[in-house]
Parts: sequence; structure tokens; C-alpha cells
Amino acid sequence: MNLAVISVAQGFQDEEYVYPYYRLLEAGFEVRVATPSGGDVLGKYGVPARATMSTAEALSLTPDLLLIPGGFESPDRLRIDEPTLEMSRRAMAGATLVAAICHGPWVLISADTVRGRRCTAYTSVHVDLRNAGAEVIDQPVVVDGDLVTADHYRNNGPFMAATLAEFSRRA
Repeated sequence: MNLAVISVAQGFQDEEYVYPYYRLLEAGFEVRVATPSGGDVLGKYGVPARATMSTAEALSLTPDLLLIPGGFESPDRLRIDEPTLEMSRRAMAGATLVAAICHGPWVLISADTVRGRRCTAYTSVHVDLRNAGAEVIDQPVVVDGDLVTADHYRNNGPFMAATLAEFSRRA
């Protein structure tokens, strides 16, 4: 069974967690939810993300897929959590497919992993991506090898379709 880790913190965008979570389960993934504390967190509108481990514990895993939902608060919390940054670095340097949506790429920026990569994100994150050396493509979804990014939860469908298609292509 393929392993996916979803990395979230308090204040995630509910739609960017719930839809990918269930879509990954439907696709046959074992889904683990990593939070900095290892405790449950709530989305912007109160949806719970029930943690299965801390991000420090997740460092012992080699997931097939790392997914980082957006909502400005969660990625802002994650990008100052060293275990989350290390998990992101390892994923981007290894065989793990990384998928980030909305403000999720902030985590990858703070992990210093987007230089030279093609990606998208929520409009306000574009300047941060450029400053970190990424090539910003103003499209709903961008696939750059082992990195899939999307700009907004209104594009959850195409984001997850591209993520699962890229995963299948790599398998």
C-alpha cells in the first residue's frame, strides 16, 4: 500500500485538507496526518484534522506522497517548524511526490526547495516563490516532475487529478 503524509497545523483551509484526504483514501493510499505537536488541529472553519503522528515522528517515514494544504495560517505555522522543514527537504530531494496547494508552497520556500522549480500558489505567494528562485506559472495547477502545485481550493479536482496521475506515471 502506498503511503501519503498530509502535513497540517492549526488554521488549515478545510477544503484543501478534506478533499485530498478522502481522495487519497479512495485511491488506495494509507494516509497519515502529521502535525507539529502530534495533536489534532482545526481548520479555518472548524473541521478537525485528526493527527496520527507529530512531524518529528514522520521523519522516520519515507512516504510516497507528501501533501501540504494551504490556508495562510497552517503553512505559516509549519514553515517555522524544523521537523516539517526537514520532512519537506527530504521529500523534495528523494523519491517522494510532493503536492502543495494555495499557501502550502510557503513551507517549501522556507525549506529552500523551490529554487529553479516551476510552480504556482495563491496569488499573494507568487512574489515569495519568485524571491525564492522559483519560476511562477500563473495557472491553476502546475506539474514539475515530482512537484505538483495548485493555486486555490476551487481547483481541488484538477489538483488531485494531476497529483494522482503523476503518481501513477512515476509508479
